Amino acid sequence: MTEPTLRTAHTCRLGPTDLDEIRALLDTAFEGDFSDDDWDHSLGGIHAWIRDGSGLLAHGSVIQRRVVHLGRSYRIGYVEAVAVRADRRREGLGGRIMAELEEVVDGAYAFGALSASAAGAALYAGRGWRVWPGRIAVQARYGVERLPGEEGSTYVRGAAGRGLPTGSGTLVFDWRDGDVT
Repeated sequence: MTEPTLRTAHTCRLGPTDLDEIRALLDTAFEGDFSDDDWDHSLGGIHAWIRDGSGLLAHGSVIQRRVVHLGRSYRIGYVEAVAVRADRRREGLGGRIMAELEEVVDGAYAFGALSASAAGAALYAGRGWRVWPGRIAVQARYGVERLPGEEGSTYVRGAAGRGLPTGSGTLVFDWRDGDVT
């Protein structure tokens, strides 16, 4: 078996076969709970993936989003679609993916954000991501709507050692179909 190699590329550099393989990994890793909207959310940014001779082992992407906090709009890197093949978990592959995505956040965005599942929370917390202490909301069609179900699972990380927005306050995310965060 070959040594696992990590690669990165923008969505536009991935061909249909690459995208199909990534989607299959995500469908399997999330045990059928990865929707078409979730897939759409993971596209349009930078992907990091690891493969070896047996195939695709891990994936994650970071895409641009807008978040408003205390009247200021921030361009943030939002981490999406982080998954490791079930038979290769607990080998550090998720950490390698996150290190690549954090490098993108550090170089291009004000800060990073993500929504963590219970299974993924320890990975992010161990890497210095922290739960946003304030409220989470979305700029919906008819105004700002609070998302109490996302509070406690939305993690943030300052980019390149820069701080996060001051105070707890509300993070108001841009609208998108499916799960907003």
